Amino acid sequence: MLIKQLECCKEFIAGDLTVLREILHPSKENLKIHYSLAHAKVSPGKSSVDHKLKTSEVYYILEGKGIMYIDGKAAEVAAGATIYIPPGAVQRIHNTENSELMFLCIVDPPWREEEEEII
Repeated sequence: MLIKQLECCKEFIAGDLTVLREILHPSKENLKIHYSLAHAKVSPGKSSVDHKLKTSEVYYILEGKGIMYIDGKAAEVAAGATIYIPPGAVQRIHNTENSELMFLCIVDPPWREEEEEII
């Protein structure tokens, strides 16, 4: 059985400038999964930078509100929203609130730094 507490996962600044904590990644633990799971934060009024992955990605908004940009299209998002980002799509998310925007990122196959391009 594996149970992890978020605060036990090391926080770092990702290439897109979000604050990330990798929760599950098969290359870092002996896990029989084909995806990675991370917790992300964007500060009030800030945005991630335009980037794209070679893989698909899903965001699940936990707290806050913002605007999601995918390939030049924009949509408002809030807690409870699930966002599918296709492989190769240029993406960023902007926090429109006075509190942190927090979301989960699921990347399939698992996220690898060399498969992310900052625009």
